[in-house]
Amino acid sequence: MLRRSFLIAIAATLMSPVMSVAADLPDLKGKTVVVVTENAYPPLQFVDPKSGSAIGWEYDAMGEIARRLNFKVEYQNTSWDAMIQAVSDGQYDIGMTGISIKEERKEKVDFSDPYMRSEMFMLVRADETRFTDAKSFAAFDKGLVGAQAGTTPFYTVVYDVLDGNEQNPRVKLMETFGATVQALKTGDVDLVLTDGVAGKGYVDASDGALKLIGGPLGGDDFGFIFKKGSDLVAPVNAAIAALKADGTFAALDKKWFLDYKLGQ
Repeated sequence: MLRRSFLIAIAATLMSPVMSVAADLPDLKGKTVVVVTENAYPPLQFVDPKSGSAIGWEYDAMGEIARRLNFKVEYQNTSWDAMIQAVSDGQYDIGMTGISIKEERKEKVDFSDPYMRSEMFMLVRADETRFTDAKSFAAFDKGLVGAQAGTTPFYTVVYDVLDGNEQNPRVKLMETFGATVQALKTGDVDLVLTDGVAGKGYVDASDGALKLIGGPLGGDDFGFIFKKGSDLVAPVNAAIAALKADGTFAALDKKWFLDYKLGQ
């Protein structure tokens, strides 16, 4: 059913007058916009192990937004824990790294309209049998989970899986999402929470070493971030609406979540 919906969306894209949509969008007259990302959240944005190039869903989406709004993109890279403050301070024009739209974050930055909805899933080793869902993991008091502080997976595991204590010793903090997955593979932790997007990518690339278990644990909308009061918000929102309406986002979903195989 999911694949059928993607195909329908792609067919709609082929029949849509894309250029006429673009003509209705604001024209930023070729200005340079500095976009910062982490390159650590496949398949949204990451470094291709074969080519060494930064690629992913968000790169394709931002490239199309730039084309339709007529601006040039200059990409920069920074860590997740520095990104929101750096964008808030005006060091970068736009931040993108699968950032969940949260009320507390809106105090520092402006968000675009959502471009994607994410649900959290439990990523474990393929031979894991000690727990099968959030309830049984919470009861397995020896179980350890890897997470980045301040991220959606961190808050989900603390408040929706464990006891609400952000200092819970069962949560092992790491600098990047990739480090949490590596710790899972080596047995240093027993669980990593990830949205279904990234989780599927890691499972597909694991040669049978990883799997997703249980049902979705809540959901979050992803948005791009801007300095408060940025005049880029309205044009980007207009482009997001156009890309949703003509099926471009659905085509990117198929490309990156169904067709692309991480590491192949």
